[in-house]
Amino acid sequence: MTEVLLFPQNMSIFPRICLKPEVAEHLKSVFLNKEILTAVGHQEAEHRFQNLLLCLSHPPLHTCVRASTHLAPLEEIRSKLQEELSEQTSSDSSASVQILSHPQVPDVLLLPVDGPRRVEQLSSEVVVGAQCGNAVLRGAHVFAPGIVASPKYMKVGDVVSVFSDLEGRCTRGALSFQGNKVFVGNGVAEMDRSSIFCTDEHPRGLGVRMVEPLYRSPSFDGVLPSLAFLQNFPSVVVGHVLGPRPGERILDMCAAPGGKTCHIAALMGDQGEVVALDRIRNKIARIRQNAETLQLQSIKAYCFNGIQAVSSDLTQQTQGPPFPPESFDRVLLDAPCSGLGQRPTMASTWSLKEICSYPPLQRKLFHAAVRLLKKGGVLVYSTCTVTLAENEEQVAWALSSFPCLTLQQQEPHIGAEGMLGAGLSREQLRLLQRFSPELSWDQADASIPLQCRADRDTIGFFIAKFLKS
Repeated sequence: MTEVLLFPQNMSIFPRICLKPEVAEHLKSVFLNKEILTAVGHQEAEHRFQNLLLCLSHPPLHTCVRASTHLAPLEEIRSKLQEELSEQTSSDSSASVQILSHPQVPDVLLLPVDGPRRVEQLSSEVVVGAQCGNAVLRGAHVFAPGIVASPKYMKVGDVVSVFSDLEGRCTRGALSFQGNKVFVGNGVAEMDRSSIFCTDEHPRGLGVRMVEPLYRSPSFDGVLPSLAFLQNFPSVVVGHVLGPRPGERILDMCAAPGGKTCHIAALMGDQGEVVALDRIRNKIARIRQNAETLQLQSIKAYCFNGIQAVSSDLTQQTQGPPFPPESFDRVLLDAPCSGLGQRPTMASTWSLKEICSYPPLQRKLFHAAVRLLKKGGVLVYSTCTVTLAENEEQVAWALSSFPCLTLQQQEPHIGAEGMLGAGLSREQLRLLQRFSPELSWDQADASIPLQCRADRDTIGFFIAKFLKS
């Protein structure tokens, strides 16, 4: 099996993200609001919106690794990572692993993704769930729980084509599927069909080892777990924007799975206290596991609803939640959101009602965050979605609801400024940071350094930084 590069980078090979009609219309009204139409005109606004729908269904063309610089220097981690990943490609003399640092973010390493590539589809098909398919496009292999259909006589060693079931309509255990699916690459079966479906226990382990993915990037399974942490680039930026300092007490209100929590602790040199809250108990175990893997001792994780994290008993002396008002030097509110900035996402089954349920929840969390923050403290609000209601409109609401809050300059400021449409001034928009991949989707230029392309080719993400006076 051979393959060659099929399209220029950022060329669309998948259809636009599949959304419910009501959601698509809502998003269109957001990206073609009156302020934007006045500023850029209807044609450019429509062009940006269509680019958004396209880029959301495709993966970023880089892998971002957050290096554990609290444990070792960046160059040492890069050298070890180069050695580990080179072993993966030792059988391919044409493959070499390029690892670059970022000029503005000192604990980031970037690896280019090779794709999209021409891969010949085979007659033997394995169908996986949409979430599994998305993971394959980011470099993962296929694990057994993600497989929903396979050939009747599939056995270990068979070469198969892997398809992603976009709408979740394939019946588990099916022999084939003719519904809405997309091809994500070829692989080698590591399990028989009977081991996946004909058992009373939930299947575990590697199901298909991807050998010819449409997008090739290194597998990080078991690679330097304490030194290299996979994280979307904007999610690393938000930790630096928060600006934690050694000895501070910091709250991560909605912390699971703990990537940002651990980054905060690492930036503090593991000196101080990072309190992590999440309302789902099994996610707390994940936070603690990540902290242990990254050798961080300053993290205290609690299963608790952040909305109720402020204590009404000012004499309370307990270590855990709820906490007295003004207990924290800095607060990160990486709020639950509609997640419409995540990439790749080829289809979303969310209704408009579900998407619109998030702003009220975010405001309840915001109320608690402001109360828990000390005077002179910093509050950072972030989401991984693209709507105005969950981003710029929340900033406008916060500034009018809490006179003690003022917007602050972000460092580093790598994304675009905030989006028009929420009634904020141009100066206020310049203080916000919105990672907007649609702005450069059809402007790919291989001559631009990877570090610069990675600044733009990201998930959709939003950051606002406030000071409490």
